[in-house]
Amino acid sequence: MGDYTATNLGMEAEEDLIAAAQNILKALESKMNLTDDARKILANLGSQLSNITGVEESRDKEVEEDEGVGETELHLNEIQDKVMDWEKNQAMIWDCGPEEGYEYLKSVNEVRKLIDVLENRGVNSSSEDAVLLRKAHDILQTAMARLEEEFRHLLVQNRQPFEPEHMSFRSEDEFMEGGSVISSGDDSLDDVVHRDSMGRSSEDHAIELVHHEVIRDLKSIANLMFDSNYGRECTQVFVSVQKDALDDCLFILEVEKLSIEDVLKMEWSVLNSRIRRWLRATKLFVRVYLASEKMLTDQIFEDLDSVSSACFAESSKSAILQLLNFCEAIAIGPHQPEKLIRVLDMYELLDDLIPDIQSLYSDDQSGSSVCFECLDILQRLGDYAKATFLEFENAVASNVSTNAFPGGGVHPLTKYVMNYIKILMDYSRTLDSVLKDQHVDDPVPVSPDLSPDEHENGPKWMSPMSIHFRSLISILQCNLDGKSKLYKEESCQHLFLMNNIHYMAEKVKNSELRTVLGDDWIRKHNWKFQQHAMNYERATWSSILALLRDEGVQNPGSNSISRTLLKERLQSFYLAFEEVYKNQTGWVIPFPQLRDDLRISTSLNVIQAYRTFVGRHVNHINEKHIKYSADDLEDLLLDLFEGSQKSLHGGRKK
Repeated sequence: MGDYTATNLGMEAEEDLIAAAQNILKALESKMNLTDDARKILANLGSQLSNITGVEESRDKEVEEDEGVGETELHLNEIQDKVMDWEKNQAMIWDCGPEEGYEYLKSVNEVRKLIDVLENRGVNSSSEDAVLLRKAHDILQTAMARLEEEFRHLLVQNRQPFEPEHMSFRSEDEFMEGGSVISSGDDSLDDVVHRDSMGRSSEDHAIELVHHEVIRDLKSIANLMFDSNYGRECTQVFVSVQKDALDDCLFILEVEKLSIEDVLKMEWSVLNSRIRRWLRATKLFVRVYLASEKMLTDQIFEDLDSVSSACFAESSKSAILQLLNFCEAIAIGPHQPEKLIRVLDMYELLDDLIPDIQSLYSDDQSGSSVCFECLDILQRLGDYAKATFLEFENAVASNVSTNAFPGGGVHPLTKYVMNYIKILMDYSRTLDSVLKDQHVDDPVPVSPDLSPDEHENGPKWMSPMSIHFRSLISILQCNLDGKSKLYKEESCQHLFLMNNIHYMAEKVKNSELRTVLGDDWIRKHNWKFQQHAMNYERATWSSILALLRDEGVQNPGSNSISRTLLKERLQSFYLAFEEVYKNQTGWVIPFPQLRDDLRISTSLNVIQAYRTFVGRHVNHINEKHIKYSADDLEDLLLDLFEGSQKSLHGGRKK
């Protein structure tokens, strides 16, 4: 009853106050000019009303804030329970299904938003909001640590196996293992040397490095971590995991981590195998695996501006440098001719891959160092190739023999040099590039075998490679001239040069070398070996055929034929012929057509002279003094140049 009375009294007082206020308003409307006392009273009244309104509004706001803090704390507690429940659980969240993962992300994102709201209020450390803010940060920190592990787990557990053996390319391991790149023989050359036949179209495609179904999950985690200012932790996890993945890829491709010292100590057969492995691995790694790695990075960090490029550069840099370090070790090694082909392979591959590498690292400043390193290594490989070729020229010029090459055949040096430059034709574009600044002012001393105006009548313009090839062949010819002097018989000197120049001319005529040296070069060298063939015949048979002339077979003081002198002439001829037979059956002409041509030419001269001589003096020669018939001699000439020495033992051949 008392409460009811108090309430009524309060309501009556409020009604009286409203009635008084209405009277004041009516008075003000009817009387615009107020006295000073009236103005003062009304001003005090207005001030009191303002204070009353401010107190009421503040009280209402405090009530609302108290209610808001309570709701926020309640919601925060709910999220904390969810987060801590997963901390107690040993299972990974996404292993329980993507729905669980996205519920977790949703809750953590709400904490992040709440932190933004609380921080925007400008709270002080003593307020209830400050307590909630600290609590929210603690929850977020715990959740971010968990998301790091979830991110790592998703990357590792969903990595797809890399199986290079299923790539559609031809492995160089199908070819010869070890051995020299250059062969001095012809039969094995095409089996030994193979250009890098892996086409870009066969392997220029990206593969899935991580199962595509988790890409969206990884992207969502990354976005939330960056939104929560935990981006560095996210990228550290990604870089760490992908570095390991890239290392595993190189291991699968059989790329070893070798120091420069390790490479320099390798035997050539081992190093040759390593280089071929490097060629295969590097092409696959850049065109397939690295391109796929870039695609994966872009997919995960798609919404984060330059983060993707920075992560990719950081994770892949060490793997690329491992491949380049092997090149560097090769480039500082000794300039051995057998290495040149493989180094040119490396140069061409790296030159071909640099646009791909520049494209992969185009968006990141740290990636520019990788591109710079590639260009630097390319320059070093080019310098090595140039120095090795020039060293090869010097090696050919300084090649010294102390003994004549048996049989007067094609010298191994000739085969080596001609096969060498034949193979180098496959690298014409590269050689023109690396040799372009290396001028040959006075390339070689002129061989005495060179025909007149040989140098002056060459093409008006020649590529750098063409100039050096001509120089190298001239160096070879000068060296062969010196080697020919080791033969005691002048005839064998000419046979040796005939064989070697013929080999060179045929090698040029039947290969791409023809496009570099030209038909005019071939014609001149054909002329040269033919000159040596004629000189061989002259040196071998001129003195022998002189024995079949009529001069000096007459009796002294008369024109009658002396039987004694004829007998002595025939015996001298047979002895000389048998000596030639004994020596030159051991000589060799390895070219069937050339061998037959020289036999026919010799036979025409020798047999015709013998038949004529014997036929003219048949009445003065006792049959028992005719040791060989013309047919016998013709058959014996067929035994020459087979490389198997024979002797007639003074017997008569019927």
